[in-house]
Amino acid sequence: MIEKMKLLHIAGPKGDIDRVVKVYLNKYDIHFENAMTSLGSLKNIRPFVETNLYKDAAQKGEELKEYLNTSKKGTIVMRAAQGQEIVYEVHEQLKDVHSRKTELQEEMLEIKQWMEQIKPFIGLDFELSKMKDFKFIDYQFGRIRVDDYHRLEHYIFKNPYTLFYECNNDSEYVWGVYFAPHTHQVEVEAVYASFHFEALEVSEAFEETPKRVYTKAKERLEICERELERLQMQAVELVKSREDEILSACESLQSYCRNFDIRKYAACTQARDEGGEYYILYGWMSRRDADKLEQEIAKDDKIQWVEEDDNISVKPPTKLKNPAILKPFEMFVEMYGLPAYNEMDPTLFVALTYTLMFGIMFGDVGQGACLLVGGLLLYKFKHLRLAGIVGVAGIWSVLFGFLYGSVFGFEELLPALWMKPMDNIMTTLMLAIGFGALLILIAMILNIINAVKAKEYGRLLFSQSGLAGFICYGFVVLCALLFITGHGIPATILIGIVVGVPLVAILLKEPLTHLVERKSKIFPEGSKVMFFVEALVEGFDVVLSYATNTISFVRVGAFALSHAGMMGVVMTLAGLEKGNPNWIVIILGNALVAGLEGLVVGIQVLRLEYYEMFSRFYSGSGKPFISFKKRNQ
Repeated sequence: MIEKMKLLHIAGPKGDIDRVVKVYLNKYDIHFENAMTSLGSLKNIRPFVETNLYKDAAQKGEELKEYLNTSKKGTIVMRAAQGQEIVYEVHEQLKDVHSRKTELQEEMLEIKQWMEQIKPFIGLDFELSKMKDFKFIDYQFGRIRVDDYHRLEHYIFKNPYTLFYECNNDSEYVWGVYFAPHTHQVEVEAVYASFHFEALEVSEAFEETPKRVYTKAKERLEICERELERLQMQAVELVKSREDEILSACESLQSYCRNFDIRKYAACTQARDEGGEYYILYGWMSRRDADKLEQEIAKDDKIQWVEEDDNISVKPPTKLKNPAILKPFEMFVEMYGLPAYNEMDPTLFVALTYTLMFGIMFGDVGQGACLLVGGLLLYKFKHLRLAGIVGVAGIWSVLFGFLYGSVFGFEELLPALWMKPMDNIMTTLMLAIGFGALLILIAMILNIINAVKAKEYGRLLFSQSGLAGFICYGFVVLCALLFITGHGIPATILIGIVVGVPLVAILLKEPLTHLVERKSKIFPEGSKVMFFVEALVEGFDVVLSYATNTISFVRVGAFALSHAGMMGVVMTLAGLEKGNPNWIVIILGNALVAGLEGLVVGIQVLRLEYYEMFSRFYSGSGKPFISFKKRNQ
């Protein structure tokens, strides 16, 4: 069901808004509307613009909490200003530590870059600083792919003007440095480029060999890491000495910052009599919570009024309220779209029809019991809504397993309390179509109820899922039922009237709706001939949709047959008929069928829900209820 909402209009002195939020509003789930949008037409209304003075302190407080690495909460009640003072004081005490840590981190980054640069060339046993003194020889560090290097070796062997010194290698690259006389540098460089040699920069400032430079850098890095660890411990000790104060300060500051966001929804106005500025808030609450809040605030003189405002043109948000067993099925409703405030909540309808169709299509005592137990356990411990749905669907699977006499694919262990689908194929398919027709009629009834609630009389009387559609489709279904059961069908003229008149009403829905609503223009603008042509085409589409939607439910019976057929194949492969079955094949076959068919059946049932039923009575145009309190937790 949909929670009944009440729109509250709350106002008071501008400087009192934080107290009101903390003392009163944080106790309840409230969906705030933008007051500026709601009151934009009034004079002397402006946005509530204010700088959050505690945001910086709150961020610094979170940095301090990282040193504590705890989920504990503070025990000291303090104001935000107190918390700000404590956080800044501790942060100042850590200023030198933070500064030194920053220096160390920058130095470590530089060392790592050096090491990364030098590492591929540690095989070069020559001091880098001496290479810059070469007068007649040029050189270049770099890397080359292994395949290209093997081809390069042939060139180097034949060319007396270059030497390549290999420093390191792996499965993909060879790192090294090539040398060439200055007079032949351009020629040699072009040749190396043709072999895809990638030049790399290596600093010439190092006084020693690459290996020695790398070793010293690694030693310095370890020293920096130890120093950084010592500073970290020093900071942790300082923060831990004031743990309770800091945690309490962080909670106070975070609470203030969360509540500060309420200003985005508020508007400000000048007080009429006393002067000064007042805030104005608009918010939706459940009627039960709204009544409690009004009783609490009744004795608070600073709050000017708390009342329901029926004149404001704001669409109420939708908040679903269902028993615990139906909560998982709200997921399917939300996927399609929340119901509008004046619509019927389809959660119960989905829960009943989805699980029922799943059970019909997947009737097996053993596999259904596995779905039941596994789904409910996952829902309990992991809170997966889909698992909860599977668990409830498993109940129907077990029930229809008894009706079909099927347990883990064994068709002879249990007597069928109703029938075995594979022994009654045509009956199974016809019953599925009849079941689908019944569900379509129920969806039409729900559409009629929703149309009455929304006061949409055209939709109520003349839509293909309204009263006209219900009479037309319902009478055809009745005639089909009479024919199948061997009873006589009504006279042709009666069929023509009961089916034809509602169908004509559906085709003329737009002008008939205008007539009922007493509009001046009955027919839409444009050519009347084109209107009737379009109406005929639409009529053909309506009749076709009735037929296809009904026949679509044949898949309910088809999957019941499919399950029995697939398990029959598993039993045949396991050699059940020979009297000595392979139990590994039976177990693996059951697992495969349960997983694969369970997934396919779940998707197919959801398709029937959305396309064959929801589309007839449900718009899903609701606005979600977003609680300010829960959003800030």
